[in-house]
Amino acid sequence: MSGEQSVRKGTVVDSIVQTLADDIVSGRLVPGIKLDAQGMAERFGVSRTPIRETFGHLAAMGLVTHRPNRGVVVSTLSPQALGDLYEAMAELEAALARLATLRMNSEQRERLMQIHRESVHLVRDGTTDEYARYNQDFHNLIFEAAQSPQLQDLALATRTRLAPFRRAQFRLTNRMSKSWEEHDAIVQAIMAGDADGVARLMRLHVQTVSAMTAEFVAEHRAAADYEPSVNE
Repeated sequence: MSGEQSVRKGTVVDSIVQTLADDIVSGRLVPGIKLDAQGMAERFGVSRTPIRETFGHLAAMGLVTHRPNRGVVVSTLSPQALGDLYEAMAELEAALARLATLRMNSEQRERLMQIHRESVHLVRDGTTDEYARYNQDFHNLIFEAAQSPQLQDLALATRTRLAPFRRAQFRLTNRMSKSWEEHDAIVQAIMAGDADGVARLMRLHVQTVSAMTAEFVAEHRAAADYEPSVNE
């Protein structure tokens, strides 16, 4: 397979993973429902191969499970389990942010300020998907600046499981603007060299994301569970 074909396949799989993950988080695909590979292939206009790869990614996120004689079904992620993941994420990101403040070079500081300033128009325009991508770049830069490969690997693995949930928060009213304000406080503390303050702000930031995610999931799954009767 050529490099171009590999990139195309990866892009297709990433797109399908994001779509199905969002469907699961929002309750459009409810826990316990079976995901049929052929049906999904027809839905997305692809062969079964990228669908099988997609199911592997969703399983790694904890969003689906492979059950004997049933195939791939949507998992039930309890609020407690989701909260536990966010608790771990908050501590990991706080530690990385503290180290980044101490170890970040001037080029990384300038880059952080640049992408933060440029993100203002994303908030103003309400471009949810683009802001979610910027948000990942923002946190990635801090991860890299920490110069702690072991902590970074743990954080990235945890973030992979939380990715669709973290994306969902930006669909809540005013969440993008609040997120930007939280980032602004973090950036200012980094520029001031306040490592302990940055750790505190990052921990609070991720804890807020956890609360917003829980709110989104509860609202949308409740709506998905509601089915009006024929008389309504």
